[in-house]
Formats: sequence, C-alpha cells, structure tokens
Amino acid sequence: MTPQATGVCRPGTEICVKIGFVGLGRMGQAMAHRLLEAGCEVLVFNRTPEKTKPLAAAGAAVAESVAEAASAGVVVTMLSDDDALQAVGQDLVESLPADGVHVAMGTHGVAAIRTLAATHRTRGQHLIAAPMLGRPEAVAAGAAGIVAAGPAQATARCAPLFAAIGRRTFDAGEDPVAASAVKIANNFLLGSAIAALGEAFVLVEKSGVDAAVFQDVVADGLFACPAYVTYGRTIAAKSYDEVGFTARLALKDVTLALAAAEAVEAPLPTANVWRDRLLSAIAHGDGERDWAVMTQAHARAAGLA
Repeated sequence: MTPQATGVCRPGTEICVKIGFVGLGRMGQAMAHRLLEAGCEVLVFNRTPEKTKPLAAAGAAVAESVAEAASAGVVVTMLSDDDALQAVGQDLVESLPADGVHVAMGTHGVAAIRTLAATHRTRGQHLIAAPMLGRPEAVAAGAAGIVAAGPAQATARCAPLFAAIGRRTFDAGEDPVAASAVKIANNFLLGSAIAALGEAFVLVEKSGVDAAVFQDVVADGLFACPAYVTYGRTIAAKSYDEVGFTARLALKDVTLALAAAEAVEAPLPTANVWRDRLLSAIAHGDGERDWAVMTQAHARAAGLA
C-alpha cells in the first residue's frame, strides 16, 4: 500500500509517515521520542507550549492547535484523565478527516472510551484505545507493553506505530472498551500488590528487621518479578521522591477501577484498601510523591510514623 498524505503508517515496516501527538507529560515525551527515533514525522501539540521544546529540538514539528495535529490523519493522545480526553477528543472529532484514526494511549475509564468511540463513528473516524503498560523509563527503553483494541483495519494500520513505541502489543479485540478494561485491571493488580508489599515491609520493620534483608528475600524468592523488585527497592529505601507514578494519579486509577467494577457488578474489595491508603498519603501531603508512598500510611497505622 502506498502511504497516503493523511498520515497512515506503512504496513510491514517500522517507519510511520506522519503522526500527530497530543499530550506531552513524562509518558508522552518518552513515546514521542520513540516515534522520532523510528523515523516518523511527528507533529506535536501540548496545552503548555514549553513542553514541545525538547521534541522540537529532536526534530518534531510543533502544531499550534489540536486541529493542526489532526491534519496528520493519525493522532495519538496521551492525556492524564477523562476530562482532558473529552476536551481533546471533541476537537479531534471536529477536525480529523473521514477514516482518520485517534489512538488514545492514556489510562481512561470504560465509559469515557465507549462514548468517544461512538462519537468518532458518527464522523466515519476510528478510535483505538491503546494504553501503555510501563513507567516512562520503560517506554524510553522500548520495554513497555501496549494493550490495543479497535476496528481491525485501523489497528493494523497503526501496528508500526505500536512497534516503534513498545516491545509488544497485546490485541484485545475490536471494541476499544476492552483495552481500557485490561489496563484498569492491570493497574488495580499492581496497586494492590504495592499496598500489600508495603504492609509486609511495615511488619518486618516493626519486628526490628532491617528492610534491606526483606528486600533481598523478595528480590530473590517467589516474588522476584519487576513489580515487587522495583517497588520493594523503593519502599526499603523510602525513596518516594524518585517518582515513577504519583499517588494522586494512582487515586485516579483506583477510582476508574471501582467505577468499571460497579458497571459490571464485580466486587473489588481490595481496591477499597488501596484507595484508603492513597487518600491517607494525599491527605498527608504526599500526593505528588511516588505511589509506593502509601506504605507511609501503613506505617502510621502501625505507630511507626
């Protein structure tokens, strides 16, 4: 297939012709840099223009508006919450050409994705939900995963885009809501694991054990996997200012998990414990620290802090 001027990806290669990119936080920066390194022509937009400068220096073109970014025909959004997605999504609905593709790669609620997908369809456009699995440093290293769901033809069209950003794309089918549900469930599992890990560290600390000893046990035993090793290291060192994901953003994710569970009548009792620990951390001024800081809430409950 010959690449069209509207900015499709070239099937069978890892080179993308032209991609709009909206949302340049830490994740968005890492993703857009990956696309540039893969040889894509990237047209970036951010509500805070200052954030476009590192990408412009790396070779990206800077759009003056969401509508200008939409001229690429394929537009990635990496936005912090559903309100931002709704605002940007409406602009994209109004400005994407027919057969244009909106690839929503942030973590969004199932209701928001379902509504936006329907709106895009009324204009003959396509929505792919393709949330990222991994922290910004994993994205930068090409080690993050992607869960993608959307119309098969549009998803195939963007396969080289996903290959440029991540190490593997998990196909969740043709309904964009499926990718959202998978990402929410994944984050629920990770958040609950960190909460339990924090409780375990508080137990050993209150028992007079050096946290480094328990970290060594975790890192070289049944739990020797990236989640427990990475966050165990953070908790043992109390290095909560080295932020991979903030407690405030995690609160957004647990809220999405509880809403998704309520919609399908699936109880998530562990999510309520995770939520309460995050609320405690935020109430104590730790909202912008790494979400493993919820361990401090466990410590306070145990009389350690």
